[in-house]
Amino acid sequence: MDAEGRHAGFRLPEGSWWDWDVLAWDAGQFRLAAGHDLTYHHGLELVFEEPVFVSCPSSFQDPTFRAPSRDELLKISLRLGGELPVVVAFEADAGGQEPISCLIAAERLVIVQETVLRYWRDDAAPGQRFAAWVRPPDV
Repeated sequence: MDAEGRHAGFRLPEGSWWDWDVLAWDAGQFRLAAGHDLTYHHGLELVFEEPVFVSCPSSFQDPTFRAPSRDELLKISLRLGGELPVVVAFEADAGGQEPISCLIAAERLVIVQETVLRYWRDDAAPGQRFAAWVRPPDV
């Protein structure tokens, strides 16, 4: 955490957020999806708007979010020429023998909690949406 406490760790909404993957990444956003099993749906998205630094595998499990260290904040500010409003740090299981340290810096963070289906369903319930790649079957 920095001297003013601006980069404190944050809490995720209640839920089973074990499985994670990168859902989208472009100049405007870096979007992580989470759920207990990403095969059919996910229920949480962390949307980092205007990302400027991302050090994170494309999929991982069981992240432990924490406040970034002074060294991590210094690394980001030196590389980018100043401080950013959002710096998120965490350790996660990426399939190796030890957890991997991850760091994301962006202008804003939006947390979206809703069911996002990763396959087509004709009977999707209200409040559910489809992942961007899901399309109805050809008729």
